[in-house]
Amino acid sequence: MNEDKNVSTLPQQASIQRLSIWKELKNAIRGTEADYTQIGMKHAIFLLAVPMILELVMESTFAVVDIYFVGKLGASAVATVGITETYLFLLYSIGMGLSMAVTAIIARRIGEKKKEEAAVSAIQALFLGLLASLPFTFAGIFFAKDLLTLMGADGWSINEGYRYTQWMLGGNAVIMMLFVINAVFRGAGDAAIAMRILWISNGINIILDPLLIFGLGPVPALGIEGAAVATTIGRGIGVAVQLWTLFRGGKHIAVKTTQIQWNSKVILNIFRTSLGGIGQMIIGMTSWIFLMRILADIGSEAVAGATIALRIMMFTMMPAWGLSNAAATLVGQNLGAGHPERAESAVWKTGLYNMIFLVCVSVTFFFFNEPLMKIFTDDLRVIAIGSEWLQILSFSFWVYGWWMVSVQAFNGAGDTKTPTKINLVFFWLIQIPLSYLLAITFGWEQSGVFWGVFVSETLVGLFTLWLFTRGSWKKAVV
Repeated sequence: MNEDKNVSTLPQQASIQRLSIWKELKNAIRGTEADYTQIGMKHAIFLLAVPMILELVMESTFAVVDIYFVGKLGASAVATVGITETYLFLLYSIGMGLSMAVTAIIARRIGEKKKEEAAVSAIQALFLGLLASLPFTFAGIFFAKDLLTLMGADGWSINEGYRYTQWMLGGNAVIMMLFVINAVFRGAGDAAIAMRILWISNGINIILDPLLIFGLGPVPALGIEGAAVATTIGRGIGVAVQLWTLFRGGKHIAVKTTQIQWNSKVILNIFRTSLGGIGQMIIGMTSWIFLMRILADIGSEAVAGATIALRIMMFTMMPAWGLSNAAATLVGQNLGAGHPERAESAVWKTGLYNMIFLVCVSVTFFFFNEPLMKIFTDDLRVIAIGSEWLQILSFSFWVYGWWMVSVQAFNGAGDTKTPTKINLVFFWLIQIPLSYLLAITFGWEQSGVFWGVFVSETLVGLFTLWLFTRGSWKKAVV
C-alpha cells in the first residue's frame, strides 16, 4: 500500500520540480534581489548565468546575422568587415579590460555592502570609457582608407568599404558605453538588466541590417555602409536605455545625479586595476591582428573564411562566456564578503558546466563544419577555409571551458595582471611566431595559422588552470 502511495506521488513531485525550475528561470530573466554571497552556489550560478548567457547569445546572434547579410555582397565586403574588426578589437580590448576592472570593483563593493561607493565607481567608469573612445573616433573619421590599406585590404575595400570603417570606428563611443555600463550591472548582480539592454540594442540592429544594406521602398540601399549605420543606431539606443535604467535604479545598484562628478581617487583605482585587463586584451587582440595580416597575404578568401568561422565560433561560445562572467561576479562578491572558499567553489562548478557544453560544441564543429559555413557563403574556397578552422579548433574546446572560467576567476578577483603575463607569453611569443613559421616559412598557408592557434591556445588553457589552483588570486585587493 505504501509502495502504491509512493508511486502515485512521483508525477506530483516531477510536476512541482518543473514548476520550480520554471519559476527560477523567470526569476533569472526578470532579475532578483538575491544575495549571491549567501544563497546556494548552484542557485547563484543559475540566477547569474542564465541572463548572462542570453545576453551574449543575442550579441553573437547579431554578429552572425550581420555577416550573413554582408556575405551577400561578396568576399571583399566580408574581408572589409574582418579587417575593420581587427581595429575594433583594439577598442574591444580597452573596453573589455576596463569592464573587467569595473565588474571586479563593483562586485567587491556590493559584497562589502557599500552600494554608495559602487555607484560612485560606476560614474567614474563612464568618464574613463568616454575618454578612451576619442582616439578611435578621430582615426576612424579621418583615416579610414589609410587603416584599410595598412592591413592589406583590396581595392574594393579601400574605395567602397571604407565608409563601413568610418561608421564603426567613428561611432565607437556607443560600443564603449555598452561594455562599461553592462559591466556595472553584471558586477552588481543585475545581470538581467544587462541582458535586456543587449536584446533591445541588437534586436534593432537585426531589423535595420537588411533594410539599410539592401534598401526597401523609400529607404536607399547603402550596401556595406548600411550594416555599420544599423549597428550604430541600435547600440546608441541601447546606451540610452542603459543610462535611463542606471539612474532609475536596478535591483542592486542605482546612481544619483549628485554623484556625477570627477573623483580622482576612484578613477585612479579603476584605471590601475584596468591596466592588467586592458593589457591582456590588447595582447590577445593584437595577436589576432597579426594573424589577419598573415591571412591577408594569403588572399581575401583566407580572410573571409576566417572571419565567417570566427563569427560562428562567437555565436556558439557565447553561452560559455556567459557562464564565465557569472563566475567573475561570484568571485568578486564572495571575496568582498570574506568567503574565499565559496569563491573557489563557484569557479570549479562553472568550469565543469563550461567543459560539458563546449565538448558538445566541438562535436558539432567536427562533423558539421561545412554546413555551418554554407549558411553564410556559397564561395567554395571560403567554405573550405572556414570549415578547416572550425574542425581544427574543435580539438581543443574541452580546454577552453576551463580556461575561460579560470581567467575570469583572476579578473573577478581584481588580479588582472596575471592573465596579462600569461597572454604575453602564449600569444605573442608562441602563437604569432608559430603561425608565421607554419603558414609562410613551411608553406602551409592558412592551415599553418589555424594549427598555430590550436597549439598556443591549448597550452595557455592548461597553464592558466594550473596557475588558478595555486590560489594567489584570493589575495588580490581592489
